[in-house]
Amino acid sequence: MRRWIRCVMGGLLLAGLISGCSKKGDSGGTAGVSDGSAATQPAAAGFCRREQPAKADLLRIAVIPKGTTHEFWKSIHAGAVKAELELQGVQVEWKGPVKEDDRKAQIDVCENFINQGVAGIALAPLDNRALVQSVREAGRAGISVVIMDSAVDAEPCKDYASFVATDNYVGGQKGARRLGELLGGKGRVLVMRYQEGSASTMERERGFLDTMAKEFPGIQIVSSDQYGGATTETAYAKAENLLNRFSELEGIFTPNESTTFGMLRALEGSNRAGKVRFVGFDSSEKLVQALAAGRIHGLVLQDPLNMGYMAVKTLVAYLRGEEVPARIDTGSEVATPENMNEPRIQELLKPPIEKYLGN
Repeated sequence: MRRWIRCVMGGLLLAGLISGCSKKGDSGGTAGVSDGSAATQPAAAGFCRREQPAKADLLRIAVIPKGTTHEFWKSIHAGAVKAELELQGVQVEWKGPVKEDDRKAQIDVCENFINQGVAGIALAPLDNRALVQSVREAGRAGISVVIMDSAVDAEPCKDYASFVATDNYVGGQKGARRLGELLGGKGRVLVMRYQEGSASTMERERGFLDTMAKEFPGIQIVSSDQYGGATTETAYAKAENLLNRFSELEGIFTPNESTTFGMLRALEGSNRAGKVRFVGFDSSEKLVQALAAGRIHGLVLQDPLNMGYMAVKTLVAYLRGEEVPARIDTGSEVATPENMNEPRIQELLKPPIEKYLGN
């Protein structure tokens, strides 16, 4: 419960940055009301509130990730289950596409849950535009939506209740500063992107590149327009190609788990792991091992377990008629070989997934 309060308070501090919300004392928004009307008057600046609280004794909450393979999504799932265990009268149902590039599969999952008449959906849209229609269809059906992890091109309070995620631009900035400091402000750097349409990784890439340009003008970005794709295998293939093209490199940045692992494999295969300064995003068992061995020099860590937890907690609060922040930042840290044994970093590197999901 203390963690819930801390996260909501963090959302309150950020609330003044959120646009599209009106003054305190308004009658309350209507996002998720079955007549499909727009929420023209949110509850307060930076907050959203459902006009008609849900009356069901049991709230079925669908949690829909971008994919179900990567460790990141397992942590999101664990956080959602943690919230379910703490809440009364809540049932969490987890389903998503296997691969993170299957837009149709994710849309189909959304439509299936809408047709089932769940009370709410916590959605990590794998495309910031392709999932807008699904979000709005849910609202017209009286189903409230919380967006998590990655943004969607829709309006808070009108189309969805809250956006629960890492500040991905800031995460990219942290990655740039770590790599820039490692290189002493000089050198040639390669950026291998994730995939087009993924708002979260696009923001990380933008934060990284903007910060490099502003704070480390002596660093040359030799390539920043190539995409690793949705799987480790596609990222590995692209990384091999890039390393063959750019034989002289001092630094590399990758924006998510699959691109980071794909690049690590390619560096190991070319006997360059540890020799090129490498900063990535997210963690897994193999990435943690590589960090400890000095083959990765920094990992920007999100808090996916807390993200899944906060997404469900916020959605349930909204369904029950409470005001919720329109934006909640779940934070990020940079793990290095030097700080990786600190308690907070260990918690992010090795979230207790098994505690909530079993083996």
